[in-house]
Amino acid sequence: MPSRTSRAPLWRALVALAVVGVSLFFALTTPARLGLDLRGGTQIVLETRDGPSGARADSAATDRALEVLRQRVDALGVAEPSLARSGANRIVVELPGVQDPREAAETIGRTAQLTFHPVTGTAAAKEDAAAKGDGDKGSRVLPDPDAEGRSLRLGPAALDGDGVKDAEAVLDSTGGSGWSISVDFRGGAKDAWAGLTGKAACAAPGDPARRVAIVLDDRVISAPAMQESVRCGAGITGGATQITGRFDDSEARDLAALIKGGALPVPVEVVSQQTVGPTLGAEAIEASARAAVLGLLCTGLFIIAVYRLLGALATVALALYGLISYAALVALGATLTLPGLAGFVLAIGMAVDANVLVFERAREEYRGGGLRGPLRNGFRRAYSAIVDSNVTTLLAAGLLFFFATGPVKGFGVTLSLGVLASMVSALVVTRVLADWAVRRGPVRRRPALTGLAGRGRVRARLARLRPRLARRARLWLGAAAALVLLALAGIGVRGLDFGVEFTGGRLVEYATSAPLDADTAREAVSDAGFPRAVVQESGDDGLSVRTEQLSNDEQERIRSALSDAGGGEVAVERDELIGPSLGSELREKALLALGLAVGAQLLYLSIRFRWTYAAAAVVAMVQDVLLVVGLFAWLGRPVDSVFLAALLTVIGYSVNDTVVVFDRLRGMRRADRAAPLPELADAAVLRTLPRTVNTGMGALFVLVALAVLGGDSLTDFSVALLAGATAGMASTVCTAVPLAVALEGRHPAPAPEPRPKGDVTGPSAGAAARRG
Repeated sequence: MPSRTSRAPLWRALVALAVVGVSLFFALTTPARLGLDLRGGTQIVLETRDGPSGARADSAATDRALEVLRQRVDALGVAEPSLARSGANRIVVELPGVQDPREAAETIGRTAQLTFHPVTGTAAAKEDAAAKGDGDKGSRVLPDPDAEGRSLRLGPAALDGDGVKDAEAVLDSTGGSGWSISVDFRGGAKDAWAGLTGKAACAAPGDPARRVAIVLDDRVISAPAMQESVRCGAGITGGATQITGRFDDSEARDLAALIKGGALPVPVEVVSQQTVGPTLGAEAIEASARAAVLGLLCTGLFIIAVYRLLGALATVALALYGLISYAALVALGATLTLPGLAGFVLAIGMAVDANVLVFERAREEYRGGGLRGPLRNGFRRAYSAIVDSNVTTLLAAGLLFFFATGPVKGFGVTLSLGVLASMVSALVVTRVLADWAVRRGPVRRRPALTGLAGRGRVRARLARLRPRLARRARLWLGAAAALVLLALAGIGVRGLDFGVEFTGGRLVEYATSAPLDADTAREAVSDAGFPRAVVQESGDDGLSVRTEQLSNDEQERIRSALSDAGGGEVAVERDELIGPSLGSELREKALLALGLAVGAQLLYLSIRFRWTYAAAAVVAMVQDVLLVVGLFAWLGRPVDSVFLAALLTVIGYSVNDTVVVFDRLRGMRRADRAAPLPELADAAVLRTLPRTVNTGMGALFVLVALAVLGGDSLTDFSVALLAGATAGMASTVCTAVPLAVALEGRHPAPAPEPRPKGDVTGPSAGAAARRG
């Protein structure tokens, strides 16, 4: 009968094979769903408002408005549009491929109050303003579309747009009358239409009362007179009619879409609008792909150089990790955004962490002889550190998902999937490959091939130096406090340059076909009527213009001014419009997300460790956050939602590194409570420092590749993470560990209760200590 140990690799291998097979299937059969920032298009966020007639903009009204907008967008002919409700009173509209948001925003955002009125007479144009505001469905005077300088007196509305069943643009190719709109009515609206047209048909030819006015948003779009074929009192039966006028094909289709969509139950307002050119998205994908390949290649070569055969197997597992995480992304239908793509690339560097933890523990366990035992113990003893460190990153990613919006939410999804996939890759795939390798005869005869038989250069050097880090707590904490003060000085002196997402306003990035320096562009924008606009160079041949308020027509005026100033053909590469109320809300959510991240990490660490360890880890984490924010303040770099994503990732990364050291210190203290805590802390740091260095190098390779090759859109993201990762590695050793030792010295843990006599514990305490 096969033993339990022989069955374990078999089931693990079957699981690994199944995971890889399913991942390969989804990766080959399901295309990735790209966000608008990668494929180009326009996103419009609409917010419903309370109507003037007392209609409340609640969730039910927003749902009805969503359905009306969906019909309008479908009529625009946009490929794969997306409409979804966000919160109680917001609607997010995504229009792939639409580069000019003016027409789309005007069409889908119009209130479109459609009414049908009898005409009671004519009036002079000057009477229009005085008699116009008698109520949406009351009597009014509106300009006659067929006679300039004349207005029509209208009676109360006989029916409104709710009675419209369908509307479509029709071209009269035989009669030559051009475009018209065919309208079909439903239910009781058919009788109302017949009554309205029947009464009009009773008037004499030439009498204005023979006409029926169709009013859309306080404008008479058509006022046709009844033909002689329409009988007095009978009207137009059958529930269908034709709206004629001087329409071209575009006007007819837009009007048909508005009539078919009907009236929005409540008014809507554009609170956010973003447009991304397709070229920018394609460049971002290409740059991120290059960074991913280069980062994975450098990380793989580094791991192979350190861990030899096992490093090569870990590199294969990393490649399979990329396959698994990508397949999970497309299988779940998640949208891949630009920050999400960066998170996908970043997770490759972080995925090596679990492998390094296992290999370093296996190196410690190796005492000569067989390889299977040390490798098995390495996986077993590294398990708790792997779980704890990944949970801290998942907490940060989860907060991004719940509190962020748009592309940053996608980053949270990608990072979460990456963390889960990395655990599967390391604990299942890498273990299957490693178990298979150490069973081979040539490997058993040459254990040095695996990389486990040597102590490693970093570990050997540290063993010779034996630095006493925890015994100089005041020195390290004083240096950390000085750096924090420097960061706070940057925030106080230079201030933070909040992006338009947090302040409201508009940021437009233009690509010019001819070189145009910032001074000339600034003068052109000022002459166009925007002297307070902030104009800066962006990239190689680009300019960015930032203003507080800017309409779509004003944005077009700036583009024309830049073209006339010598920029040649000027195209919009990126356009972001954030309303002031939304900017304030996003800023509050960012602060809330950061506060909750700190609280969540403190709570989790307090559960897994003593409160002294948790407090030390959180202080080190806050230090890392302040250092990154202070760096951006001194550099004058923008603080936006992508920076927030980087900051929350820094939180997860910082705690990740600290947890590994504290996990080792906890195990060593359980095994030997008589040893002084500073001595144990130094030993824990020395034993985990090789892991810190090797994991940090893996992440740094990817981040440097992103910073160099990722393009302008990912530079700030990469710089923030580079600074945060470097600070996180240093803060663990220089802040978290010394502070934990100091807190434990002031508030020592209670001594464990002695075991009762005669208690059978199995192995002796000495043996247990040696195994800890």
